[in-house]
Amino acid sequence: MIEVKIPAGVTVAVDGNKVTASGPNGSAAREFKGTALDLKLEGDTLSVAGKGKAIENTVRAHLGNMFAGVTEGFTQKMVIRYAHFPISVEVKGKDILIKNFLGERKPRKTKVHGNAKVEVKGKDIVVSGTDREAVGQTVANIRKTTKIKGHDCRIFQDGIYPTD
Repeated sequence: MIEVKIPAGVTVAVDGNKVTASGPNGSAAREFKGTALDLKLEGDTLSVAGKGKAIENTVRAHLGNMFAGVTEGFTQKMVIRYAHFPISVEVKGKDILIKNFLGERKPRKTKVHGNAKVEVKGKDIVVSGTDREAVGQTVANIRKTTKIKGHDCRIFQDGIYPTD
């Protein structure tokens, strides 16, 4: 059995295998399906008992990411690069439209995953949210949409790339 300490300012609710955490940045919920877990909330600790250390440590890591997301949040920055045709990016609801990529007439489309928020500021794109996996998947969706098949990205540098 592993005990996970709940940070100050975070409220946690447990319902079977579903854990919901709320904090200053918002809330996050996760259901641990297909695992034989026993989750118990005792004061400011959450006890995780499973069939093995691997499952317990995996759940502990997911809970740590949830707590970090609702307290600090996760942010990933991207930059738009082009040589000739200026790329413009628009966010409409849960859709991201990438216009004029390599001079294409039809805009390329991708989705915002989960509860991630996408902001476009000139040549910079900021993806943020409380769920680490949703932020990472949104960045991967944008990167995959602007990948040019059969071209080396070190030479043909048009696209949208993650930065630090």
